[in-house]
Amino acid sequence: MAIFVETDMAVELGSLWARTQDPAMHQRWDLRFNDIAYAATPEAGEPQRFSYGTRLGLGLAIRGGGETIAERDRADGGRVSVLRFWSASRLSLIREGRGFWSYTPTADGIRFRTVYDYETRFGALGRLVDRIAFRPLIGWATAWSFDRLRLWLERGIDPGSSGRLALVHGLARIGMAAIFAWHGLVPKLLGPDATELRMMADVGVPAGAIVASLRALGAAEVVLALALLLTWHRSGFAWLALAFAVVATAVTTVASPEVVGGAFTPVTLNLGLGLLAAIDLLTLDGIPSAGRCRRRPPVAGPAEVRP
Repeated sequence: MAIFVETDMAVELGSLWARTQDPAMHQRWDLRFNDIAYAATPEAGEPQRFSYGTRLGLGLAIRGGGETIAERDRADGGRVSVLRFWSASRLSLIREGRGFWSYTPTADGIRFRTVYDYETRFGALGRLVDRIAFRPLIGWATAWSFDRLRLWLERGIDPGSSGRLALVHGLARIGMAAIFAWHGLVPKLLGPDATELRMMADVGVPAGAIVASLRALGAAEVVLALALLLTWHRSGFAWLALAFAVVATAVTTVASPEVVGGAFTPVTLNLGLGLLAAIDLLTLDGIPSAGRCRRRPPVAGPAEVRP
């Protein structure tokens, strides 16, 4: 099935056209490419050729090329750009493909859409990898990039800045989830740890209910870790983590002061957790999200690779 991505932007057509058709601007927001370059300006009516590159890391890169085979204005005031692309690199799963970008005026700006499809190499194995992993990934990268472009055009957030904010947010979110998962599993569900048992007794939990209460708390922490990952762009569970850090520090300080003064004090753990939650919340507003784009055509049936 062809990849379909669509989003609405409160921008003028000229601004969106420039940021998508100028290769120097295009490579700044599109996660799929590290560099894009146009060949010499063609004769009238001839396609515009271009080359692209994607770095894979460890000195490896995929190189490819393509051509803009049609650009035209439409009766509704919009525009269409039709592309064909290919790669001879043995590292590239994509052999050849085609697609289009359409720019449709709306009451509030422009509806920006892409539909594209491609042929894979490596036979049946390549088709399997594409179906279960690569196609979902490149579709997500396209949608994430569209929202990154929207933030640049609508709010003036530079693509480099939004990319760094997304990385910082991701590290903070994963850090919080790892802390809750570890402390829910290891000292509670797989324990129980002696210090954890003593702290439960210090807050007044009856002796007969300490182990059960500790395991319930551990299960809740594991659930919170999963919730943080499943609600990646939402703030609710980050606020809950911040509140947990504050309350846990206060309760521990009052009920178990001898633990607070120990070598591995919960105070520094909760301080780190609280700071990660604060960083997460501070970065949420300016990061791209693939979920803000539509990923299915507005009518039933597969998307067609034609404008």
